[in-house]
Amino acid sequence: MNVTMAQVVKKMSKKKNHLFRFLAIAIGAAIFAALTPSIVQAIEPTAAVTTLESLDKTTTQLKLSIDTSWVLITGFLVFFMQCGFAMLEAGLVRQTGVVNTLTENFIDAAVTLLAWWLTGFAIAFGTTGNGFWGTDGFLLNNALTISDGVISYTMGAGGADVQLNTFTLFFFQFAFSATASTITTGAMAERTDFKGDLIYAFIMGAVMYPIVVHWVWNSGGWLNKLSFHDFAGSAVVHSVGGWTSLIGAYLLGPRPDRQWGQIPPAHNLGYATIGTMILWFGWYGFSAGSALSLQDTGLVGLVVVNTSLAAATGALAAILYIYFRFRQWHLFCGLNGSLAGLVAVTAGCAYIMPWAAALIGLVAGVLVLVVVDIIEWFEIDDPVGAFAVHGSCGMMGAIAVGFFAHPALSINKKAGLFLGGGFDLLGVQLGGVAAISAFTVVFAFLMFGTLKALGMLRVNEEADRIGIDVYEHGASAWPDVYPIDNLQFDDDDSDYHEDLNPEIG
Repeated sequence: MNVTMAQVVKKMSKKKNHLFRFLAIAIGAAIFAALTPSIVQAIEPTAAVTTLESLDKTTTQLKLSIDTSWVLITGFLVFFMQCGFAMLEAGLVRQTGVVNTLTENFIDAAVTLLAWWLTGFAIAFGTTGNGFWGTDGFLLNNALTISDGVISYTMGAGGADVQLNTFTLFFFQFAFSATASTITTGAMAERTDFKGDLIYAFIMGAVMYPIVVHWVWNSGGWLNKLSFHDFAGSAVVHSVGGWTSLIGAYLLGPRPDRQWGQIPPAHNLGYATIGTMILWFGWYGFSAGSALSLQDTGLVGLVVVNTSLAAATGALAAILYIYFRFRQWHLFCGLNGSLAGLVAVTAGCAYIMPWAAALIGLVAGVLVLVVVDIIEWFEIDDPVGAFAVHGSCGMMGAIAVGFFAHPALSINKKAGLFLGGGFDLLGVQLGGVAAISAFTVVFAFLMFGTLKALGMLRVNEEADRIGIDVYEHGASAWPDVYPIDNLQFDDDDSDYHEDLNPEIG
């Protein structure tokens, strides 16, 4: 092959160009390697700080979002318990009072919300000056601020240093307040003036219940400073609702045609069972949500397990206890037994071991039936056993913390009496329960006594004759078996009720 001189020169030129490129790259790499330490030293501190700050901010925001979601979801569960109470009570009362019971449970939630917004939340969680009630936060006036068009949401409240915005805390605690009021409607069912129900529900949500909350759950509350243990409300919610219901039932007097020693049978155990299962389900929000955070997932899991065990042992204890007495398996007793266990463990579910939760449920399942007999013996008409479930078991559950609290779990790292802790914690629990009970009883007597004096506590006697559903609401839950168009009012009331419902009379 003939190769010209021009081709040789061209080939050598290409090799030369490749050599120059290689040398340029090598020199550039050497210069970059020499200067890199200086560049990194100059840039690294600022970049690292910026990255860490950004990561910390993102982590904090993520935690806040998770905790807020958790508390809102559990708050929704607690609010759904209103449906459970409505179904339970509607099933246990007689068929002539079903509409009235449903209406009271429904409207009490609305009334309590307004009361909690106006004054309740502020009294409960506002800044304290004396340990007895809050002094700021009325109408949520400090829940947010707007400056130059920028909105800032307040965290926690004056007496609640929690990493939740005020609106979220308000809603979660409102659902608890509604529960306290709803407990009362069951014991006072079938004979309470509806106007009186609206009034006492508002007073409970605006003043009565918030004061007890302040004592225990406000960081400046006097019982809180003594380390009174009530994680989710055995004393704060349930004993308050229980004692209020007992006083209300006592001042109201019994339902018409009440035979003592023979409790009127529930008109629909299907409703009662559905209601109880809704309550059990909602209780997971009630107790687990009270952690107000998902940061300690182990604690939340412990609370859920303790809640479940107490409900189970309470149901079994009640249904077995009644079987050994009457040789029959009573559904109603099993339902109330599970609720008794749930109520009792609510105070200590975060402070005790599972074995203690199971034991507390067993005691509650028997206690609730014994107290039902005692209330019947005193001839106080409590259609749903509200005091037996919520009052007696609420107090027992709060006191039980003084016996079974584990030192690694309790607020002040003190053990209960049965775990070698002596009487310190038990004494605080006993004193706290006594103070809450005394305050509630006195307040309830004044509240219901005033309504009775004004003629606004018990419904008109005509309602006893024709049924409160027809008299107060002009309706029947079972028009096919309990028609209202054939019922007659007395002459004094006929014109008024014909105006409300032309088909009546």
